[in-house]
Amino acid sequence: MTDPLFILLIGVFLVVGGIIGLKLHPFLALIMGALVVAFLTPADAVEQFGLSKGLSVEAANALSRKSIGERLATEFGNTCARIGILIVMAAIIGKSLLESGAAERIIRSLLRLFGIEQAPAAFLVSSFFLGIPVFFDTVIFLMMPLVKAMTLRLGKNYLLLVMCIMAGAAMANSLVPPAPGPLFLISEMHIPIGLMMIAGAIVGLFTITSGYFFSKWANQKWPIEIRDSLDARLEDIRIVAAREDKELPSLGLSLLPVLIPLSFICADTALSALAKAGIAPLGTSDYAQGFLAPVSFFGDKNIALISGAIVALLVLISQKKTNKEAFAAFVQAALLSAGGIILITAAGGAFGGMLQQTGISLRIAGLTAGYQMALIPLAFLISAVIRTAQGSATVALITVSGILSGMADTANLGFHPVYLGLAIGCGSKLVPWMNDSGFWIICKLSNLTEREALKTITPLLAVMGLTGLIVIMIGAKLFPLI
Repeated sequence: MTDPLFILLIGVFLVVGGIIGLKLHPFLALIMGALVVAFLTPADAVEQFGLSKGLSVEAANALSRKSIGERLATEFGNTCARIGILIVMAAIIGKSLLESGAAERIIRSLLRLFGIEQAPAAFLVSSFFLGIPVFFDTVIFLMMPLVKAMTLRLGKNYLLLVMCIMAGAAMANSLVPPAPGPLFLISEMHIPIGLMMIAGAIVGLFTITSGYFFSKWANQKWPIEIRDSLDARLEDIRIVAAREDKELPSLGLSLLPVLIPLSFICADTALSALAKAGIAPLGTSDYAQGFLAPVSFFGDKNIALISGAIVALLVLISQKKTNKEAFAAFVQAALLSAGGIILITAAGGAFGGMLQQTGISLRIAGLTAGYQMALIPLAFLISAVIRTAQGSATVALITVSGILSGMADTANLGFHPVYLGLAIGCGSKLVPWMNDSGFWIICKLSNLTEREALKTITPLLAVMGLTGLIVIMIGAKLFPLI
């Protein structure tokens, strides 16, 4: 009854059965699953989880004595702290881009540059390279308005475009530093950051190519039309799409709400990487530090998105001379849309957090400790199982790199440890489902149903992860780098 694997199965049954079988609202099903998982988890397992996370003995003991409701609320709140402001600001940016005509201007420029047939590939590659310095969810928030506007322009391929931005952002998030998971992995396994960036980008391009072809197949097999939503009514987008070029904001002005947060985040990421390497790009004087302070302030993802939202609202005001009442109604619609997404995503985070407290990661590590097989597929397998069990790709990366770091140092690998790190990254893509907050973000922003996401997004990441494993094993054989 207290085995983490048994608790995991109960949680999976409750959440999946509640949403798909009983047609419960996802928020209710996730909270119900989290409550049951927390109830079945013994106090000593919670204490061990705390110790594994680096808490002191006293703090871990205090965590185990907390009530179920308090632990659940803490995980719910932690998820809100990570994504709450991001979702609200992204909702405002997205709705402003659509209403002001900025999204339409960007789409027309993309079509002129790449052509109609290459639009999905352009979205795929753009989301991959944006996903290197920017968090996965931020890329989805910023690009989804463009997907909706592009779909209405093309009149087709909504699912293909959604899957393309998902594919690119997801692979970059697990393969290329300075994304947080790969950044921890390279420090734990002593892999040079430059090598991981180059190797991760190469493997990533192979994986997103396979993802692109799978997305084209899925789009033909299960075509999904774009749907109305509170923050992006199709009729409003069609009206904007019918405008002449002269009625739309300029391309530079249209890109500002996206470029400003991206620029701040990228600049802060680059400076942080240099600082960790012991490099002061502008020197160590007070003047230099004073110059860098604003970059650090605005480079925070929350502040960056707030800045983008302010600019987006200014662009909207400059294009649509609305009164105060209409403007307030506009913001209210964006906030209502964001509120629902936050609730479901935070509930998914709470469910995943309760699963982690069962000790499921350590249980799986124990089961695989004596598993005799080649290290690359072993790393992939452990990472995939841990990701599926607790929902977070970053947690899977951190956990498995800790498990295998000693093996990478001492074993006679016959290849560079970077291949082991890449295998962990690709394994962490399998299998996204209801315990993953990213699953809910893509579901709710795209208006896909849970069933649609499970048969499209989930196998998409599985295909890309397995492609990565094959590429890594071939690379380790042909180019061992030792």
